[in-house]
Amino acid sequence: MIAGSFDGVKGPAKTFTPVEVWDLRLKSGASLTLDPKAGFNVTVVVLEGEVVLNGEKELKGAARAQLSPDGGAFNLKAGSDAKILILAGEPIDEPVVAYGPFVMNTQTEIRQAMKDFNSGKFGRL
Repeated sequence: MIAGSFDGVKGPAKTFTPVEVWDLRLKSGASLTLDPKAGFNVTVVVLEGEVVLNGEKELKGAARAQLSPDGGAFNLKAGSDAKILILAGEPIDEPVVAYGPFVMNTQTEIRQAMKDFNSGKFGRL
């Protein structure tokens, strides 16, 4: 559990809008049914392994599936050991622009983020 809550467990991440981020590990043959909140945008991201979504859509390796915001439970069945991220959140009705690791609302904000990063304003390790 990274953000949000599941089965009484609350994730440590603080968010500005309602978000669920679940980091799952399924052993080969394991099955799991999840029921995200209705109205949330939900994406299933398979990072490793093979997973069958709702008994019909096979996701392998680096693959993703966008679910309907109408809600409803969905099932994952692992065809092999699998690492999966579930990303769900309340729509915020804002434009989204992405480039590399940067996600902003406009191209101008993306350019500024890249400039800030390249000038060291994001800090140093």
